[in-house]
Amino acid sequence: MVFLIQQTLTYAIPLMIVALAGVFAERSGIINLALEGIMIFGAFVGVLFVKYMQEGTLFTPQSGQWLLLLTMVICAFFGALFSLLLSFSAVSLKADQTIGGTALNLLAPALVLFLINVLAKQNVLRIPQSSATWFMIKKSTFGIPKEQDIGFFGELFLNKVYLSTYVCIVLFVVLSVLLYKTRFGLRLRACGENPQAADSLGINVARTRYVGTTISGALAGIGGFIYALGTSGCSSTGEVAGFGFLALAVMIFGNWTPGNIAFSAVLFGLFKCIAASYSTIDLNGDGVAWLTQIGVSSHVYRLFPYLITLIVLAFTSKKSRAPKAEGIPYDKGAR
Repeated sequence: MVFLIQQTLTYAIPLMIVALAGVFAERSGIINLALEGIMIFGAFVGVLFVKYMQEGTLFTPQSGQWLLLLTMVICAFFGALFSLLLSFSAVSLKADQTIGGTALNLLAPALVLFLINVLAKQNVLRIPQSSATWFMIKKSTFGIPKEQDIGFFGELFLNKVYLSTYVCIVLFVVLSVLLYKTRFGLRLRACGENPQAADSLGINVARTRYVGTTISGALAGIGGFIYALGTSGCSSTGEVAGFGFLALAVMIFGNWTPGNIAFSAVLFGLFKCIAASYSTIDLNGDGVAWLTQIGVSSHVYRLFPYLITLIVLAFTSKKSRAPKAEGIPYDKGAR
């Protein structure tokens, strides 16, 4: 059960943080279909930065948590920088936001694979698996002997879990409060609902949309690195298995509200966990993975998360209420 919950969180956390990234962009009035591309770019930047830092002498396994935090900041910066391409095309040039996001989704993997080939002379950029454990909280982190039993909750929260899990949860809560309980959040949401009314009250719609999309890019960049760290052993391959589009589905299913998004991310994360780990899930503790005894093809389990996505969206999309002005370039003279 500990393994199942930890693996579920491994998939749910990047979905949750990237879905919140989509909320910040779309609540400001910008459709951010480029979440997938920004995640790919963030994963690449994070893995590259970690690789160079671990090859140097500045960080050691004992200071790995500080390296993790610094890497998340770097990924946030470059994710925000990459998202400025979308902001510029959507806000300044008033271009079609769907096409702009799609273009970035096509640009990111091509750019990343080119850079990986130039830097690593191969199609995959990775750090040694032993180095990836630098970022993992273990019993030894708290001075607890490896063989000591620390109970269910101790094993769940204090052993073999990444610090980034807790950082992202705190970040999710803080930014949710910022979006719904502060003046800035109210102004951001006003620009996505009625930009003309917001402009009449002195709110700079263009600047607010730039800020919303930049925050979105920063969160997606972090989400990309968290995906690479937790599910790929800290490697970059120019793809994130469609997590950016799954995060969009989580956002729509969660109706653009943080509480619903958190629940949806855990639900989707569970299905993704089952798809990836069905052959090792042993709930009874008898050494038998019961899902392998059912006789269902492994391809069905891998298909499950995406099939659930289609089913959920089919039943919930009609009840979803997107921001009224999302995707519509702001025209100051329009009424």
